[in-house]
Amino acid sequence: MNDVQPRLLIIDDDESYRAVLARSLSRKGFMVEAAYDPASGLIACENFDPEYIVLDLNLSGLSGLNLIQPMLQISPNARILVLTGYASIQTTVTAMKLGACHYLPKPASVADIVTALLKDELDAVEDFQDKALTVRHLEWEYIQRKLAEHGGNITATARTLKMHRRTLQRKLTKRRPSEAIGEID
Repeated sequence: MNDVQPRLLIIDDDESYRAVLARSLSRKGFMVEAAYDPASGLIACENFDPEYIVLDLNLSGLSGLNLIQPMLQISPNARILVLTGYASIQTTVTAMKLGACHYLPKPASVADIVTALLKDELDAVEDFQDKALTVRHLEWEYIQRKLAEHGGNITATARTLKMHRRTLQRKLTKRRPSEAIGEID
C-alpha cells in the first residue's frame, strides 16, 4: 500500500468481531471506521467516503445486501466485500449483481480479507461448486433467497413461505448448515 492510508468501513452487528477486525485491519495499514447496523453504516459511508467496505450479510436479521447499492451511490468507487457466516451460491451471485467485488464466508482471516479487497477476480463461487448440499442446507438457501427478494423483511418473507414470523426468526438465528460444506478454518 502507498503512504496514504486507504479508508475502510466495516459494517457488522457483532460488536466483538467488529472491534477485533477493525483493530487487525488498522494494523494492516487501513484507516478504519466501523458501524453496527444499516442506518449507521450509511451515515458512516457518507461521512467517511471509504475506498473499501467489509459488509456483513446478516445485520441483526436484516440483509446487508440491501446496503450495497445505496453505498455505491454514496461512494461509487468503493470496493465492497460481503463477509458472512451464511455463505451460499445464491447470495454470492446476488451480491455480485448488486455491485460487491467479493464474498467470503466467516470465519475469514485478515489476510484473506485484505487479499479479497485488493484483487480483481472472484473465486468464491468455485469453493462451493463441488460440494453436495443437504436438505437442511437447501432449505437455508431457499430462505435466504426469499429474504433477499423481500429486502430483508422477515414478516413478508414468512408470509411468502407460509411460515410463522417467529419460526422464521428462529431459523435465521441458527448458523447455516455446515454438514456438506464443512467448517472453514
